[in-house]
Amino acid sequence: MSRILIIIPAYNEAESIEAVISVVKKELPAADILVVNDGSKDATSILAKEIGGVVVVDLPYNMGIGAAMQTGYRYADLKNYEIAVQVDADGQHPPDQIKYLTTPIIEKEADIVIGSRFLGKGEYNPSLSRNIGIKVFSAVVSMITGQRLTDTTSGFRAVNKKVIKFFAQYYPEDYPEVEALVLLRKARFNIMEIPIRMKARTAGQSSITPLHAIYYMIKVLLAVFIDILKKVER
Repeated sequence: MSRILIIIPAYNEAESIEAVISVVKKELPAADILVVNDGSKDATSILAKEIGGVVVVDLPYNMGIGAAMQTGYRYADLKNYEIAVQVDADGQHPPDQIKYLTTPIIEKEADIVIGSRFLGKGEYNPSLSRNIGIKVFSAVVSMITGQRLTDTTSGFRAVNKKVIKFFAQYYPEDYPEVEALVLLRKARFNIMEIPIRMKARTAGQSSITPLHAIYYMIKVLLAVFIDILKKVER
């Protein structure tokens, strides 16, 4: 059986972290769980540590999702895990869907599997500003990679051991999901998307406002075009 690490990046998710961990434990009792507390100001870290069988790493201050996930990948690489799965702490990523992400990895059909909200029935309904950004990113990355990708901003993804090692060395800062796919394609990894269900946040609010979405879109697109020029090695 493959050794699986569930990486849960968390920033001020005290309202949802316990429920997310509990459901992950129920759905994947054999998997290990790592919570990367990204400098939370609430009780996220304390609550996660109170749950048995969970490793919690506390970053010294809020460093962003990129730093939190790279911390998780470095831990996975250090501990020699074969599969790593990103599960957000806000409850949007249903743990019962993880098996669909890991199956193609186990069967060696892909190096990274992304859970897409827009394949299959496509029940996910984002706000207008978020939807525009998602479509623009998907169109640009699909053009760059030569592969149709529908949900490049999805953080619900599983990777194999080779990608774990790659991400431990190369992982974008700020909003990394889109950039990471460009880097993976440059390094000739096999990317796969599968349809998944995704829930609304169980607690808290998204930090992405319409104005922030415009800033985010411009910033990420510039970063993607810079990534095209980068030299990466597997």
